[in-house]
This record gives sequence, structure tokens and C-alpha cells, in this order.
Amino acid sequence: MSDQVSDPTDPSGSNTKDQTGQKTLNFQGKTDQYASRLINLQRIQQKKQAVLSLPYNKKLLKLAVYSKCQAEKCDCIGWKRVDSNQQNPTFTDPCRCEHLLEMHISHLVDKPEQELNRLLSMVVDVDNMYTAMSKEENQETHKVYLYLFRLLRKCVLTLDKPVVEGPLGQPPFQKPSIHKAVTNLLIYKFSHISQQELKTMYELVKILFHCLNTWDFPCPSSQKHIVSQEEAMKYKIEYTRWLVFCYVPTFCDSLQHFDTTMVFGRTLLRAIFKYIRKQIMDQFYRERDTMPSDRRQFLLTNFPPFLSQLDEEIYASNSPIWDPDFKSTSLHFQSLLDSRLRGGAGTSKKTEFEKVTLGHSDREGFTTTSLNTTKTARTSEMPIREAKRRKFASEDHFEDIPKETVAEIIATIDDPNYMTGPDMVFSEDASATDEIPKLEEQQNIIQLHVVGNSLTKPVAKQTMLWLIGLQNVFSHQLPRMPIEYITQLLFDPKHRTIALIQDNRPIGGICFRPFQTQGFTEIVFCAVTSIKQVKGYGTHLMNHLKDYHISKGILHFLTFADENATGYFEKQGFSKDIKLNRAVYQGYIKDYVGATLMHCELNPKIVYTEFTSMVRKQKKFVKQLIYQQQNNVSKVHPGLTFFKEGVRSIPIESIPGIEETGWKPASRATRGQLLEESQDADVLAGLLKSVLNSVKNHEDSWPFRQPVDRHVVKDYYDHIKYPMDLKTMSERLKSHYYVSRRLFIADMMRIFTNCKFYNLPETEYYQCAENLQQYFQTKMKEIGLWDK
Repeated sequence: MSDQVSDPTDPSGSNTKDQTGQKTLNFQGKTDQYASRLINLQRIQQKKQAVLSLPYNKKLLKLAVYSKCQAEKCDCIGWKRVDSNQQNPTFTDPCRCEHLLEMHISHLVDKPEQELNRLLSMVVDVDNMYTAMSKEENQETHKVYLYLFRLLRKCVLTLDKPVVEGPLGQPPFQKPSIHKAVTNLLIYKFSHISQQELKTMYELVKILFHCLNTWDFPCPSSQKHIVSQEEAMKYKIEYTRWLVFCYVPTFCDSLQHFDTTMVFGRTLLRAIFKYIRKQIMDQFYRERDTMPSDRRQFLLTNFPPFLSQLDEEIYASNSPIWDPDFKSTSLHFQSLLDSRLRGGAGTSKKTEFEKVTLGHSDREGFTTTSLNTTKTARTSEMPIREAKRRKFASEDHFEDIPKETVAEIIATIDDPNYMTGPDMVFSEDASATDEIPKLEEQQNIIQLHVVGNSLTKPVAKQTMLWLIGLQNVFSHQLPRMPIEYITQLLFDPKHRTIALIQDNRPIGGICFRPFQTQGFTEIVFCAVTSIKQVKGYGTHLMNHLKDYHISKGILHFLTFADENATGYFEKQGFSKDIKLNRAVYQGYIKDYVGATLMHCELNPKIVYTEFTSMVRKQKKFVKQLIYQQQNNVSKVHPGLTFFKEGVRSIPIESIPGIEETGWKPASRATRGQLLEESQDADVLAGLLKSVLNSVKNHEDSWPFRQPVDRHVVKDYYDHIKYPMDLKTMSERLKSHYYVSRRLFIADMMRIFTNCKFYNLPETEYYQCAENLQQYFQTKMKEIGLWDK
């Protein structure tokens, strides 16, 4: 019994099998099989085109063979020649039903040729289905082919369009689809990585989608690893749907075709992923010697880790990527993924798998990048927008301190007897807020554990005892909070608590609920027993909580704080200025009457449990650096004697020691400044107007002529706080706002800066900003108003 569907586009109609009955690949592998299928699909299309190009009468003669006799009380469903030796039938030739051939096509004579072509295309599909049935050995697949054959045959008779009805249902069969879930995976796991790494991910996902959309799946009877009867039945249904809606329509285009990744979800992927994964990797390893070296390194380095990540999410019990309500925290990032991946989800003339084996790529010069970037390197976890914001914000450049100086200062401040400047008189030996808890943790006097309840897995007795102890701590320290409510949230499996343990008893904790898909966590309760307060335990708890969430990729905290708690949260970096988009958290967090919503954004480059000691060390470093600099400049220079010699004035920079203090001469007026200062407002406005008109008429100005429509680009104003456009600049020019060229330049450069901040470098908008900025600077230089 065959373990694969038979392919009517395969002239041999058979697959090579090994001794176990599993399908094996010949020397050329799946690449040649797929190339052969494409060739045979082209032959089917060529056959259809040949039939559709027949003269009108010959089209009718061919349709007669599949059309019902229109004579009264005749049940004949297709013209059949009486004389088997007859080669060229005519409209007057009799059928075995004793009626003439023309009685089989009388109802088609008045039909438009477009309708005849549709029917003829269905006739070719009927022939293809018959070929598939005759080759198919597997009974399950044969039944599906028989059903579709009868459906197409019936539709030729009734002139209807073929529609699959019955218990299979209609696509899409499950939400989210495979396509959506994998897109969610990129947002969930990889939204922080660099643009180059994202390009790598796009390509890997497109390869996976191509394989899922074009490769054959094993029939249910060959899936021996599926032990559960329920799982076997589920896969049988999914396999039948795949045959009907995805596989057969590739060679019978009278049936509507759907991409597997767009209409199937987790159920099918769970059943076939391990099979597909093994096939993909076996194929890559088999053909690695024929690939270009850079292509081989790219695939064999990056694809296995990516498939492992996906495998983990497919079989996890509570993976958020399969949540139908999964929401991206950046609509722009979501739309970017959709636009990129939809282009690669289906098939194309040059398939992604062909590019894999032949060594082609959608882009040139890409760099192979490891996927192990999620938890080990915090420096890579900064979101793209944040990195770009910092790049634009840091326009000043400073000289680095020599390494020798750094080493000398560190050695000095690490000296136990170190004191400098005012510290010699006024010591600053007071320990940091969390210094004592950190020391106690190192000595194992206290421990911190993240604990929570579960309804699906056994919970350790110790965990339950700690949860009960935390219930007592919260109920005593938060008397206005009902104990039933505390108990409900504390023991809710969706909530977690970081517990501060001393002598095996909880003395404090922070209860929180993470919303992984939204990218934030709600802090519900926070308390330390009264006798342990004012010792830094609260700060130590919060710092551990921050480090824990950074390791999980969550960079935002939200909490409702009452009047007694706002001071604590402000000290921990919380603010009443909510920087998260309201749509991200609205409907997710619990509202509390009389409390203030506060927000804290985490910096993934900071280790918060080391933050205070690091800041103190940096402070000492700066003070020692200043102290050394003061010693260097604290030199007594002789008085100036120039004036006794009759000199009336000298340049300031010639005063001995002045530059060592950090003084710099003021920059001299430039040509642009002199020109600007020598003109009145009307002349300056005329010059600026000429430049503005030239910019507006430039071919690359089209994205900037009007303000960005917030209804079209919904998250634009969440990221761009100071928008600017050419229309607004024109209005400002008319109202005499630009009293100096610098105001004009600032607004124009704001347009380009905003565009480059919001859009990725490979986009058309980014390129327009680059080109237009160069043109603007050129025009300003032409009239002498540019001195940069």
C-alpha cells in the first residue's frame, strides 16, 4: 500500500520505496521530483490550452461525450459511438441511446464560448481525476479521488460550478492559521533582533511555507506513530481536507485552490511537522555538497534552530502564538511581516525550494546570522525603533578616555582606603538601598523564588506552603484588600509571585500577571512584612522582578498604586506618564477605584540587581576623573606681561592654561549667517519660498506633501511625537513663522528624520527621504544659506 498520494502529473505514477515501505528520494531528491511535477503541470495546462483553442464545432463534439442526452425520458449521460472504428464523429452520428449526437449538445448551442471553455476545462480535469484514481493504491485517497471525480462529472452534466459540500466544512478550518501563527512567533520571539537578522528569519519562514504549500503529506494509514485514536481521526479529517482543497486543485483548477498555510492551523501542523522537518533536513544534508558554500552555511546553521523554536511552540500546552486574540504591540511591525511573508506564502515560478538547492536568494550579500539571540545576549534585545531612536538622539561625538587612564582610575577606586576630594572630610560610605539584601542573598540568609499555582500539573508541597504564607503577608499588609480577592489572584494559574523567603517562610513578595502577547506585565500586589520594611527588601524584590522579565522578553510594567504606594513605585522607576499605547493594555488589566495607573519601561541592557552598585562605581569613577583633571589644571601660570609692552588686546585662546580648563573659542560667523543677518525678513522669506517650492516639485517629495493620515498609518503618531510635512511648512512660511533660516532648516530636517526613524532603510519612503534631503541641502547651498 502506498504511503503517498499518487500524482497524476507523474507519468510513472509510482514512488520509490525502501524496505520499510517509506518513501525514499532518488539521487536527485525532492528537487527533481518537484521540478518534474512543475513540468507535468505545465503539460496539463498546455493540454487545456490546446482543447480551448479548438474550433467551436469541435468543442461541442468533445463536450457531447460528457453531456446528458436532452431527449425526453432518456437517461444517457454521455454520447458513445456505436461503431468503435469510427474516428471523426459528426453531429448526426447516433449514440448507443439511439439518439443523435446533436441531442447531447442542443442545450449548449446557445451558450457563450466562455461557458463552453469553462466546461471543457472541467472535462480535462475529469480526465485527470480518472488518471489519478487508476494509479492510486491507497484506499483512503482513492475514495477522495472518486468523490471529486463524481463531483466534476456531475457539474459538467448540470453546468454548475463544483463546490465541495458536506462534513469537511469550508476553509479556513482553524484559527489562527499556520501563516498567522508563524508570524506571531516572529513577533513573540524575534521582534527585538536587527534588520539583518530579520531578513534571515523572513527567508527561513518563506522556505518553510513553500515546503508546507507544495510538498506531499503522508496518508493516515502510514502514520504509525499516531497512537491515539482521537488524534488519528483528527489527522484523517485534516488530510482529506488537504487533498480536496490544497493538493488536487493544483492539477484540477476547476476546483478552488487554497494554500495549506493559510487555511490550516495547529491540528494539521502538529500531525505533520515532525515528518516535514525530517524531510527538509534530510534533503538539505543530502544536497549540501551541491549547494554554494555560503548557501549551505546559511541553511545548515540557521534552519535547525528555527525549526526547534517552532517545534517548541507547536507542542507547548499554552504557547501564545496560537492565541486567536494575539495582538502585536507594533502595528507597523505586524504589517511589515504580513507584506513580506504573504509574498512568499504561496508558490511562484521560481520556488523558494529551488532557490535553496540552486543557491539563489531574494537578496544578495546577506550575512549568515545565528538564531541564538533570545536570552543569552541582552545587548541584542533592544527593539529596532529604540535602537534607531538612540542613533538619531546621539548626534554629539565624544572622545573616549584612554584605556590606561580607565585602568588607573579603577585601580584607585577599588582600593579599600580610597578617598578623594570632599570625601576626605565628608565620607559617603552609606550603603545603597539594596546593599544589605544583596549581601544576605549571597550568604543564603534570604532566597527569591518565582512560584505559582497550576491546574494541569502537580504543585510541590513547598510551593503551596509558600503561597499560603504569601496570602498571610498580603492580607496583613494590605488590609483594605479583601482576603478572598487576594486568595483568588494569588492561586490563579495565570498569576505568578516572586517570593522573598527567609528561614523557609515568605517575608514579602510581588504578585504579577504577565501578558506575553501584549508585551507587558501587570503588578497586582506588592508587600513586605512590617518588621522587615525600610531595609531595602522592596527594592531588591523589584530589581529581581525586572531582571526576570527582561529574560522573558517583557519590557513594560503596569500597576494601579494607591496613595500610600505611589512613592515606592516612583523610587522603582515607575511614572504616571503612560508611554504604552492604550490599545495594548485596555481590557487586559484590572481597574481599581481611587488608584493611579503607573508605568515602568525596562532597559534590556541593564542588570537591575547590579544597578545601584554599578551607578555608585560610575559616580566614583567620574569624581576621580574630575579630581585628576583638576590636579592637572591647577597650575599657577605667571601673569600676563603683554599689556606692559603696549599691547591693547590679545586673543583669549593665547592666555596660558585657558584651553586646559575646557574653554573653546566661539565659532566664527559663516557666510550663511552673515547673509541671513544682512537681509530683511521679506528677502529671507523669498529665498526660503523658492527652496520650498523646488523641494515640493521634486519627484521624491510625494510622501511628504501632506500630513500622515492617522487612519491609514494607525501607529505613526505613537512613534512620531513631532510630525512635520511640506504643507505645514508652506502654511508656516505664509504666516511669517520662519524669522531665521535655522527654523526653516529645523522643520525640513524634521521631515527627513521622522521618515528615517519610522521606516526601515529598504523601504521606498526611506529612499525618498535620503534623496530629498540631498536635494534640499544642495538648493540651500546654492543660495548661500547652508553652512553645515
